[in-house]
Amino acid sequence: MGLIFVYMQQANPIGVFDSGYGGLTVLREIVRQLPEYDYLYLGDNARAPYGNRSFDTVYHYTLQCVEWFFAQGCSLVILACNTASAKALRTIQQNDLPKIAPGKRVLGVIRPTTEIIGQFSETQSIGILATNGTVASNSYPVEIAKFFPQLRVYQQACPMWVPLVENNEHLGHGADFFVKKNLREILEKGKDIDTMLLACTHYPLLKDKIAEYLPVGVKLVSQGEIVASSLADYLHRHPEIESLCSKNGQRVFYTTDAPEDFDNHATIFFGEPVKSKHMDLDASL
Repeated sequence: MGLIFVYMQQANPIGVFDSGYGGLTVLREIVRQLPEYDYLYLGDNARAPYGNRSFDTVYHYTLQCVEWFFAQGCSLVILACNTASAKALRTIQQNDLPKIAPGKRVLGVIRPTTEIIGQFSETQSIGILATNGTVASNSYPVEIAKFFPQLRVYQQACPMWVPLVENNEHLGHGADFFVKKNLREILEKGKDIDTMLLACTHYPLLKDKIAEYLPVGVKLVSQGEIVASSLADYLHRHPEIESLCSKNGQRVFYTTDAPEDFDNHATIFFGEPVKSKHMDLDASL
């Protein structure tokens, strides 16, 4: 079914949120595995990037967007953003949902990933490649320790990778310097790393270049397929939420910034043409 760009008046879509474009790599996998559902995507591009912002700011921005999704009829919202998942998800789940929408759910991308990441490693040593904000939150080591306490976890912030992708420089030679630099830094921390997690939804666009500079035998894991499989399992285990999600195969895209610019970038992340609409968060609430 082709893309439908008008607002789904009668639909109850699954909301997918990111600070910008990266969540589209997750949505792409979700749509591939679960094409029958309706999806509503919002990129908060006007306030991106979230990676270097404070916990309070990310929480405020994320909650505002979650409330917008609820107002559009979403009963389930996926924070397809590692920074929002790290800095805002738990507070929203524990403090806000019981007050504003006890029958609705908000899920993130960190928990599904940490539940299975240890299965990829034979040396019990993994690397986390992420934004400054995700690394500073320490969310991955904390969550991984709950499921795989024996794992050694090494983190590396890669602050230039998102700008390279968003400026369409990720395939050029300029990206090689920063990819090699950050991989060298993390491999110096953990010489026996055999699994490298791309803990930012932008990073799959750099996957081929990253793989080129990784030592032979190091597995490269991205989150899209993991999150999509986890969502399928969640919907199966929670029929009370699944039954609220409409199934017309529709996908609608919104951005808080310029739609034309969003569409040009989003097509690269989503893998097919995207036509979005502008949404003013302040005016919508």
